Amino acid sequence: MAIVQIPGEGKTFDSQESITAYLAGIGIDYERWEPAHSVAAGAPAEEILNAYKSEIDTLKTRGGYVTADVIDVNPDTPNLETLLNKFRKEHWHDEDEVRFIIEGSGVFFIHPKDQPVVSIEVVAGDLIRVPRGTWHWFDLCGEKRIRAIRLFQDAAGWTPVYTHSGAEQGYVPVCLGQGDIPS
Repeated sequence: MAIVQIPGEGKTFDSQESITAYLAGIGIDYERWEPAHSVAAGAPAEEILNAYKSEIDTLKTRGGYVTADVIDVNPDTPNLETLLNKFRKEHWHDEDEVRFIIEGSGVFFIHPKDQPVVSIEVVAGDLIRVPRGTWHWFDLCGEKRIRAIRLFQDAAGWTPVYTHSGAEQGYVPVCLGQGDIPS
């Protein structure tokens, strides 16, 4: 399950009820989906999309999304650091950013207007919707692995619009998941 932190205030939310309520208050939708479909690790994208077809169709209807795909990032992804550097800068999109995490983990940093920055560590089973226009940035956790279903309102996808605020400076993804705790 996700972990939500407000670094500037030293607050942490780690129960589904507190996470869902807090995030709703800043306009972020969060749901927890328990795996209802058996999908093998490393399954092809088409198999994942077929396994979650019912959930995807529900989200498409609810949010006006027209297409879904699977993003698969791991330490062997070519030019991984270059790719990540694009998302580590504060930006926004002109459509929602919707992710259902299948494997791995990462951190969304949300920068609500006139409020402190919020970090949301997402893991397998988490569904998050960052509404259009929301200032945010993203980074992977230590394992450098994330596989997620993405939904789009425009079949061409979205392009980040950078804020150039520098708000992301000084924030590092503090991940508390199993892959990030030293043994």
